[in-house]
Amino acid sequence: MVTTGLLTKFRRVIDNDHMILVFLALIAGGLAGSAVALFREIITLVQALLYGSGSERLFVNSEALAWWKILLVPVAGGLVVGAVIQFLLPQKRPQGVADVIEASALKGGRMSSRTGLLAALASAISIGAGASVGREGPAVHLGASLAGWIGRRLHLTRSLTRTLLGCGVAAAVAASFNAPIAGALFASEVVIGHYALKAFAPIVIASVAGTAVSRAFYGDFPAFALADTPLASVWEFPAFVGLGVTAGIVAIAFMHAIFSVQRLAAKTPVPAWVKPAIGGLMVGLLGLAFPEVLGVGYGLTENALLVNISLKMLIVLCVAKIAATAICIGWGFGGGVFSPSLVIGALLGGVWGVIVTTLFPEYSSGASAYTLIGMGAMAAAVLGAPISTTLIIFEMTGDYALTLGVMVAVVIASEVTQQFYGRSFFSEQLKRRGIDLKGGFEADVMHSIRIGDILARDSELVSMDVCLPDLRTMLQNSKIGEIYVIRESGALYGTITLADMSEVAFDAAIDDLLRAGDVARTDPQILCEDDDLEAALSLLAESGEDRIAVVDDTETMILKGYVTHAGVMAAYNKALLKTRHEEHGE
Repeated sequence: MVTTGLLTKFRRVIDNDHMILVFLALIAGGLAGSAVALFREIITLVQALLYGSGSERLFVNSEALAWWKILLVPVAGGLVVGAVIQFLLPQKRPQGVADVIEASALKGGRMSSRTGLLAALASAISIGAGASVGREGPAVHLGASLAGWIGRRLHLTRSLTRTLLGCGVAAAVAASFNAPIAGALFASEVVIGHYALKAFAPIVIASVAGTAVSRAFYGDFPAFALADTPLASVWEFPAFVGLGVTAGIVAIAFMHAIFSVQRLAAKTPVPAWVKPAIGGLMVGLLGLAFPEVLGVGYGLTENALLVNISLKMLIVLCVAKIAATAICIGWGFGGGVFSPSLVIGALLGGVWGVIVTTLFPEYSSGASAYTLIGMGAMAAAVLGAPISTTLIIFEMTGDYALTLGVMVAVVIASEVTQQFYGRSFFSEQLKRRGIDLKGGFEADVMHSIRIGDILARDSELVSMDVCLPDLRTMLQNSKIGEIYVIRESGALYGTITLADMSEVAFDAAIDDLLRAGDVARTDPQILCEDDDLEAALSLLAESGEDRIAVVDDTETMILKGYVTHAGVMAAYNKALLKTRHEEHGE
């Protein structure tokens, strides 16, 4: 392959994987930053075509829009998004940060560029049609998929590919928020899971590259320009703690709402590609009353920061935004939760700010200060990324005067969420797919190896009409003591051991009456090629078998081979040693 040849030539010049990774980090960072800029432009284009305005402050123009457009545009967008997801995406669901975390932990950082581009298209249409979702999650997935694709094409090691994946994530976050420091820390904190210098240096380089591309497109400006707001008094800290506790509780309610709507949508008996349109209809109805909930919502955040919203409307819009986002994500629109979390946090912080400022004006830093602190607390609790979220808030606003207040609220909100919910939004998504990454390093290795890559293919096969004398001879000469009976199609019918033959094993009187299909055990334990080592070890332990047949999938049941307990453990130990060596650069 051309890419492999280029890498080989490059290694002849620079015989150092770390230097190669630094070079690739620059490429991945620039590519991810450019992709994020293009993604944002596509969102603007879609929204302009559908609503007549590409502004992030869509609700400002809502009075000039016909009611039917506010109602039906999300429905039409939902139909298109549903078709893209159902008929073009391989997993038939929206993609986001959780998929990037899964790829890093279980797939060695390898991702599909085609899936990344299609998922970004679905998200761009969703946001452009007014869905109450964020653009940062899809941007992260897009940047990661492009970086992961580079690693896959160049056949990099698992460790190098994971680091390159982190480079794509860092560049995407940095380009989205004009926040290079936060981008690097987000990739390390959420995706890579460590801050080792070997990985951190390329990630920082990629983050800077992504920021440079973003600034070339949009200039070097914070997302929300505010004057510095110093702390008015140390007596405010109890209020910051209270805001943190409230943000943690609201974050839990927000995540519960999303997953509750997802369960409702899953039980609704309509075609999967229609479901986003149902969500679009609900959001359209909500948008008629509260157009502020449509789209990303940064205009609403800005109004909250500028204290342009009354206390009553802050509360109402906070509830409405939670409902709108839960509906959109639950019913299958593409998009993330980062922007909605910031908007909800801003509204919640605004509520606290108005109340505290009204009751204790001499001790309050002002409602806008609490709005900013609420943004950080809510986002950190939902994303499970307190360090990088804190820095994102600072870099988005350019306001470092409230450092202590933001940190206190972020820590409290994160602790409340962990104690009473136990997971971030992304880890809960993975858990609901049957993926639990809490097992640590060893669990990651177990999940990263497919059974199809380690199975033995020397299975001894017979057709269903083989006679008993031939079966006896085969079993006596068998290396594994087990014969697999297959149909004409190659599908597994059953297995035969001497124990399975039972009384007929040595009864020659019935040799002409029975065939292999008659004595086979027709409900053998099976594994699929795409199952991982953890699934294999679990089934081996539960069944008490030492050998499990492996098929391509449970529908066709084409026999591919078998695995043994010893083979699974040998593969695990080999992978564990290899991965440890790669992580430590040995």
